[in-house]
Amino acid sequence: MELELRGITKRFPGVVANDDVNLTVRTGEVLALVGENGAGKSTLMNIMYGLYHADEGEIVVDGTPQTFASPGDAIAAGIGMVHQHFMLVPVFTVAENVVLGVEPTGFLGRIERDEAHRQVAEISAQYGLDLDPEALVETLPVGIQQRIEILKVLFRNAEIVVFDEPTAVLTPQEIEEFFNIVDALKAAGKGIVFITHKLKEALRIADRISVLRRGKTVGSADPKEINEVQLAEMMVGRPVQLVVEKEHAEPGPATLSVDDLHVVTPEGRSVLDHISFDVRAGEIVGVAGVQGNGQTELVEALTGLRDPVSGTVTIDGSDITTATPREVHDARIAHIPEDRQRSGLVGAFSVAENMVLTSYASEPFSSGFLMNWSKAREVAAELVEQYDVRTPSIDTPASNLSGGNQQKVIVARELSRELRAVIASQPTRGVDVGSIEYIHAQIVKARDEGVAVLVVSTELDEVMALADRVVVMYRGRIVANLRRDETDHSEVGLFMAGAKEQQPA
Repeated sequence: MELELRGITKRFPGVVANDDVNLTVRTGEVLALVGENGAGKSTLMNIMYGLYHADEGEIVVDGTPQTFASPGDAIAAGIGMVHQHFMLVPVFTVAENVVLGVEPTGFLGRIERDEAHRQVAEISAQYGLDLDPEALVETLPVGIQQRIEILKVLFRNAEIVVFDEPTAVLTPQEIEEFFNIVDALKAAGKGIVFITHKLKEALRIADRISVLRRGKTVGSADPKEINEVQLAEMMVGRPVQLVVEKEHAEPGPATLSVDDLHVVTPEGRSVLDHISFDVRAGEIVGVAGVQGNGQTELVEALTGLRDPVSGTVTIDGSDITTATPREVHDARIAHIPEDRQRSGLVGAFSVAENMVLTSYASEPFSSGFLMNWSKAREVAAELVEQYDVRTPSIDTPASNLSGGNQQKVIVARELSRELRAVIASQPTRGVDVGSIEYIHAQIVKARDEGVAVLVVSTELDEVMALADRVVVMYRGRIVANLRRDETDHSEVGLFMAGAKEQQPA
């Protein structure tokens, strides 16, 4: 099967998302589609899948022009799509989610549950997905939920499968397992479109790479003949610094101090096991660890979102252990949350409103009961320009921005004030290489201005690039506290896996 997009153009108010784009994908190959956030990748794939309709151009399947009025038409033509944000019913089983809408039926239209389970188990085994048809989705980790989405499109006989930023929410181990699944799909003759901005992954998995920039196709590449630096320059349109540039740290006294912090879940399970560490002024401490080892709960405890059972958190000696999020903000602590859509932004609010979301009740945006919207809009416009937030206007809803630009809104809001500490959780998750470079530069700038910075990331490369000191978490405990210049990826990886634990000095 060969699928072609010819001359695709798609316009939205104030922006041309796709501008005369041509793309071809064939069964039995992996095509990586790379570009910055906002380059038009997802829009193009949504046109291919029938979710959007092109203003100009055509879709051609095996030489025959097609019109996809809906995803149902695309599915009937052999095209499946696995979205970045999964579309599953949490209280349904794996099998119920997979067959939803195309359930096998018997006498009088009765759903044949045993047949559904048999078919789901058969396809799961065929592609090495290792899924239990009877498992409830809400009990499964993210990596397994993604496999259910893959199984859904295979159940509908997809010959070409589109993955939209498939590794954005996966742990390093889950990413490797995902690549094994892609290899199995390719070996079975499926065509794969792999949308990503992670250049290492594109070079690792693709047979061909197509590059989009500002809505246009700017080139294609053979992964065997191009390196990460060259691909980054094609994607961004300028040389990109892939290594974090920073001077040697000159830390001051401890600014943020965590002492014997113990946190449990409502069910009584310990998620932070009496941990202690400091972050000094002018220092970046990176927290490394596989997702699910207490990092999320640590950040929540530090930012007023979760109360610890015992222990203390202080900022310059002042106790903030039981402070509310507003009080943490007023203590001049910035918080970049790990989930920008659920915790960092209000999608229906404008860019300008989100820029003042944590400061609207104080000067210069408010006096008494009156909001100074002219000042808020003025500051928002300045921050949009300063932080290169690509938006049609400051009145655009935040939900309309690409993931990278949503992240820039949060970074701009949090780092554009006088600070004592920054707590950044997954600061570049789902962000393209150009935006990563910029966000890293802002974090280093804060450090150089004497701010204490705590960076929590499941991307070990990011931790090692930014940190002056590395703290490793495993099963809710700190198993290592290392100077960055005295360790390496291999050693930190052993601590992350629980295969090694630092002995007390």
